Amino acid sequence: MPSGWIILDKPLELGSTQAVAAVKRNFRQAGYGKVKVGHGGTLDPLATGVLPIAIGEATKLAGRMLDATKTYEFTIRFGSETDTLDAEGAVVETSDRRPPAAALTAICEAFTGAIDQVPPKYSALKIDGERAYDLARAGEQVEMKSRRVTIHALGPVGHRGRGADISSTFAIGAGRPDPYDAAIPLEMMESVTLEATVSKGTYIRSLARDIARALGTCGHVTYLRRTRAGPFGLSSAISLDKLNEFGKGAPLAEILLPLEAGLDDIPALDLLPDQAEAVRQGRQLTGLEHLDGTIWAKCGGKPVALMEVSGGVARVLRGFNL
Repeated sequence: MPSGWIILDKPLELGSTQAVAAVKRNFRQAGYGKVKVGHGGTLDPLATGVLPIAIGEATKLAGRMLDATKTYEFTIRFGSETDTLDAEGAVVETSDRRPPAAALTAICEAFTGAIDQVPPKYSALKIDGERAYDLARAGEQVEMKSRRVTIHALGPVGHRGRGADISSTFAIGAGRPDPYDAAIPLEMMESVTLEATVSKGTYIRSLARDIARALGTCGHVTYLRRTRAGPFGLSSAISLDKLNEFGKGAPLAEILLPLEAGLDDIPALDLLPDQAEAVRQGRQLTGLEHLDGTIWAKCGGKPVALMEVSGGVARVLRGFNL
């Protein structure tokens, strides 16, 4: 049975569970029968972009993909906040205030790093065993608890890390105008499109809400696209149409990346045949001259196991039956 990754450029209004079902259906249509399939991180139906889908032995890495850093592009529309924090919800708050573009640099800096965030009540998080969005839709009062997340980088699309220069009336540098000169108009924003690289558990809708409030107004997300999940970017992604071509007879190689593509962000360790056999039996390797941390072990170019090295000793985290 095949093992590896299908990186789907998920279209609008398709849920992550529906995407997994589409992959299973195409494998059946292609004559592969029942194949183990899982996704590496839920993507809202109103979001598009990178959705890693694990096939076969790669499903053993799906949990690692859930923990991976992810990058998003998103647009905040200022002036109204909705109950879902996106364009699908009902408006619950409005504001006539529109923030100045000059304030963006400071705001992006303030939201970069470890922050406390309250998730949306319309989310898949569980409260007393029930999904938050089910409780919210039933009209029940939903109290979401704040949690710590990390925003690794935040700025306008195309920015380069923290403190990115943002073109505005008060651009930093020579010839900067006097901000108190009434003759110089402020550039006010109806909306702004940002790029954020974030840790596991970060909700972009909540980030957009909090940015708008920090700018003295309110807002909601009107566009959301995931451009990277762990080692996978849009350059690796295929369309739903391309996936469906596989179900109609197109070669598997046109859509499937190897299992090790999901391990590109960690070091590899080449094993001798006797070492590989020991690892397949779940035994530790000792006396390794390797830095501590997670690695993937291979033999003859084929992945053998995901391992953790500590003090020269490597233990198996997940073994691959390839």
